[in-house]
Amino acid sequence: MWEKEMEAGRRAAPEAGKILTSLFGRVKEIAKKGEIDLVTEADIHSEKKILEVLTELFPQDSIITEETGEYHHLPDRVWLIDPLDGTTNFAHALPFYAVSIALEVEKDLALGVIYYPCMDELFEAVKGEGAYRNGSPIRVSKTKRIGDALLITGFPYDIRENPDGITRRFKKMLTLAQGVRRLGSAALDLAYVAAGIFDGYWEERLHPWDMAAGAILVQEAGGLVSDYGGRPFSPYGKTIVASNGPIHEQTLKALDTEETMKS
Repeated sequence: MWEKEMEAGRRAAPEAGKILTSLFGRVKEIAKKGEIDLVTEADIHSEKKILEVLTELFPQDSIITEETGEYHHLPDRVWLIDPLDGTTNFAHALPFYAVSIALEVEKDLALGVIYYPCMDELFEAVKGEGAYRNGSPIRVSKTKRIGDALLITGFPYDIRENPDGITRRFKKMLTLAQGVRRLGSAALDLAYVAAGIFDGYWEERLHPWDMAAGAILVQEAGGLVSDYGGRPFSPYGKTIVASNGPIHEQTLKALDTEETMKS
């Protein structure tokens, strides 16, 4: 199921990735969407390539993209696209960035594709069919205790305006986990939870295109994805927790949901 759609994702993500690779380390145009939220010509060119592929094959589908907004057609088929997840890294020639493409059908995630150009890694998942990296199956880790877990997180672009809750939760997780990392790309964070490299991930105030593809990857790799309150994940929600499963409840408890909701 979704063979044609997945082929489109497999085609669009690497083609966009080639554009990013050609511009990596040579960015000339950097604009600000917010105080620390950047956009480069690489974002624009990558997004244009993805849109070319998807609109050619599925002209009636709706599309939500990070840079150029929304294209409203069929309401029950929506593509969620991040042409360059990790723009700040890219702008500084730091090689942690990715292309992220997901398809939502009747408000349910049907598939996701994440491409990491620097490692030539193509992550993909179709609902009910497992998760893969370069064609090989991937599974979440088997870590059972948060004290043995390597976690990953990120910070929202408005952290300067509202840092308290985020830094409080970050500090708490630092004291509980084996280690906490921050790569600067939610798509890669989630892909590596799915691959069993990280045991868990949390973040807040993201956009649908940041989370959608990675969320289905984690789920299809055998992990769990929810919001901070343990409720079912939605790409339109404000928080996300993704884990291998055994440490999920421990992670939710550590995040102190009641306090989180006040922040």
